[in-house]
Amino acid sequence: MKAVAAAAALGLPDAAKAGSSDQGFKLGPPNPFSFDLLKERARHLAQRPYAPPPRPAPEIVAKIDYEAWGKIAFNPDEALYAKGPGRFPVCFFHLGMYFPKSVAMHVVEGGQAREIIYDPGMFDMPEDSPARQLPKGAGFAGLRVQEARDATLDWRRNDWVAFLGADYFRAIGELHQYGISCRAVALDVAVPDKSEEFPEFTEFYIDESGPRDGLTLYALLEGPSIVGACKYAMTRGAGVVMDVEQMFCLRRDIARFGIAPLTSMYWFSETLKPTAVDWRPEVHDSDGLAMWTGGGERLWRPLNNPPQITASSFLDESPRGFGLMQRDRNFDHYLDGVFYDRRPSLWVEPKGDWGKGAIQLVEIPTDDEINDNIVAMWVADAAARGGQEINIAYRLYWLADQPFPMQLARCVASRLGNGGQPGKPRPKGVRKFMVEFLGGPLAALPYGVKPEAVLWASRGTFSYVFTEPVPDAVPGHWRAQFDLTVTGSEPVEMRLFLRSAGRVLSETWIFQYHPWSECAPSCYPSAG
Repeated sequence: MKAVAAAAALGLPDAAKAGSSDQGFKLGPPNPFSFDLLKERARHLAQRPYAPPPRPAPEIVAKIDYEAWGKIAFNPDEALYAKGPGRFPVCFFHLGMYFPKSVAMHVVEGGQAREIIYDPGMFDMPEDSPARQLPKGAGFAGLRVQEARDATLDWRRNDWVAFLGADYFRAIGELHQYGISCRAVALDVAVPDKSEEFPEFTEFYIDESGPRDGLTLYALLEGPSIVGACKYAMTRGAGVVMDVEQMFCLRRDIARFGIAPLTSMYWFSETLKPTAVDWRPEVHDSDGLAMWTGGGERLWRPLNNPPQITASSFLDESPRGFGLMQRDRNFDHYLDGVFYDRRPSLWVEPKGDWGKGAIQLVEIPTDDEINDNIVAMWVADAAARGGQEINIAYRLYWLADQPFPMQLARCVASRLGNGGQPGKPRPKGVRKFMVEFLGGPLAALPYGVKPEAVLWASRGTFSYVFTEPVPDAVPGHWRAQFDLTVTGSEPVEMRLFLRSAGRVLSETWIFQYHPWSECAPSCYPSAG
């Protein structure tokens, strides 16, 4: 009777209220639940050897390939909170070849948690789907949170948050489009002679109590090197805002412990495009890394598709925030139907003092848009040692732009080409850069006043340096042009900002230039 009463209180389908095992939800027995109790479980598990998540009926799940998985759809009428009391119904992802490990789902009410038992009747699938051979109770691969039942959009067709695969999750931004992902934690990304570890969410706890415009999700995470308890208080507004609290217990040392790791895709943009590789002008989920340092400096680092795996480290103390941004919102710059111009930007706002460390950017070569090849994360100076407990908190903003506007001009384009002057022989080993800035105090410059380009490079020499307004009649749109002469194949670090009469007018553009000699001939045009 208690299970039936709980189902009724949660607004589950009538079949579940009646205790039927043929359709609707069946709930496991109630157990006390709180975030503190979840943390205690994580501490206890960290003292035990790692046990991977269950893989139900692997011989059957292996038959649910990409095509078969795509034909399996959760029936929204079976969603948690489909009839209330929660405002945001929750649907579930099915197991499949690429998501073979089950994640235990629980619903929380009044300090009690009950597991939601998998039943194939929750899903619509073809009669010949191999998924029909799975045993009852096989489990779910992940979950997604639908739009509010009282929203303008049809909640049955539209979701705003999804947790699926390892410790990945994503949300839509202001322009109603998915794109960039986040992870609970990143372990040993691009560490030489070490394999990256991907811990996995093993349990979710769904709690609809709290603010009317949100939902809270708790998660247990585990991998060979780590056990964690995570809390995601998610709010649906113009985009999505998540307040994140995490506690990690380390089983062993981690060389690169990445906090708030953002994962995105960058193939090419106006900066540099391989010859005839694709018909579109640009293909990327994000086009740059924005940083707001503890000292108050605003930085913009355009992304690269480098010739080899590259890790860049931007030292800081008590950072105010960072994020992978999609600044280019012009559809004509993409010209396709997958809406790269609408992909969300994702900003991380630290809570508390994160101390000394670095925002690290890892760029991995890719030859297609199917690969997420960009990672940005915070890595503390303090070593991550086995037996240690790490507590961290931050806020994630899934929006169209940075949540904290700056008063300075921002970089809107970075373009590379052959150096030298038009109409004259082009010198070898010389690259021309055109960096565009827009807005801020540039729009208020008196007529005839030119901003000064302040340049620095780790090596090489600059020439032919000047600034000019971009001839598009947009107030405050300027570009800095310069040539860089450099020998050798080592990357070159550069910095640039605009100033006038000692006053800083723009954010600081920072760039890692890979001389052409590093790149395969099929990737880049000849250097002349």
